[in-house]
Amino acid sequence: MAMGNTMTMDMPAATTEAEMDMGGGCLISMLWNWNTVDSCFISSSWHVTSKGMFAGSCIGVLLLVMSLEALRRAVKEYDSYIIHQHLAKFASPPAAIPSKAAHSDSSKAADGAAVYAVAPQPFRPNVGQQAVRALLHMLQFAVAYFVMLLAMYYNGYIIICIFIGAYFGSFVFHWETLSGSQQTSATKEATVCCG
Repeated sequence: MAMGNTMTMDMPAATTEAEMDMGGGCLISMLWNWNTVDSCFISSSWHVTSKGMFAGSCIGVLLLVMSLEALRRAVKEYDSYIIHQHLAKFASPPAAIPSKAAHSDSSKAADGAAVYAVAPQPFRPNVGQQAVRALLHMLQFAVAYFVMLLAMYYNGYIIICIFIGAYFGSFVFHWETLSGSQQTSATKEATVCCG
């Protein structure tokens, strides 16, 4: 290495293409690449030694991204579950006073019974519920972080698998009934990437 106005290092010819052998035969590129055999991801133990192993890695990445979408859905479903639990406490109060609207014909139930208006109290999850919510968030964050690390290898095949996994994950786990006023998760968040 020479120091002066510029810093230079003697590097093998392969590094001129921004590819480096990181020991153990791992070929890592910091530029867009289509490497298959001898590529490594995350650690040297994830060293792809055959085309079949690379295909398995691609399928694993696809499933990892689908699991991220499943976790996003699980967070939404769990929140909905605990909110419905909370609202159920106010659905049939033991001794509620009928509201003024209960005396009109429009406030009668189908069987003619009066409908009682009881405003539910603001809801804050208890410690156990919040622990489950935090666990789901942590899992979602961890999976999203690994997806981001995989994308940083700039391998075209892996990035395409990430996109396909996001498509199938959304198709499977976000297929739900939508109301006119309901926003999808994609419209609520500025970016749906990385947790």
